[in-house]
Amino acid sequence: MKSYRKELHFHLPTRRGLVNITRDVQDAVNESGIKEGMVLVNAMNITASVFINDDESGLHQDYEKWLEGLAPEKPYSQYRHNGYEDNADAHLKRTIMGRETVVAVTEGRLDFGTWEQIFYFEFDGKRDKRVLIKIIGE
Repeated sequence: MKSYRKELHFHLPTRRGLVNITRDVQDAVNESGIKEGMVLVNAMNITASVFINDDESGLHQDYEKWLEGLAPEKPYSQYRHNGYEDNADAHLKRTIMGRETVVAVTEGRLDFGTWEQIFYFEFDGKRDKRVLIKIIGE
């Protein structure tokens, strides 16, 4: 059994943003040399998410509208967390969207269902963030 670790680094210029990282994850699988196994992809910050879904712009807009309805950014005063920071909504959005995803690796490729892609979703950007890619297998 082998393992491989890689980090992706982000510094989005906006507070929120969605990045398709599927190619980056497949590149890490290629670099690892692992042909059969599993890949864990997780956000290394409590105000960002990694998830799998369709890469379709209407859906991306729906996420933004839906999440903003569930945990609106403003007014900041509605949140107790915001005594020090203004990102309570980002913590809640991350909880809804999740921390990580796991994908099977089969014959050296990400083993996806139809239309599946991996995304990094930033909820409190404008600063350095990381995503961990951890691959185990043979």
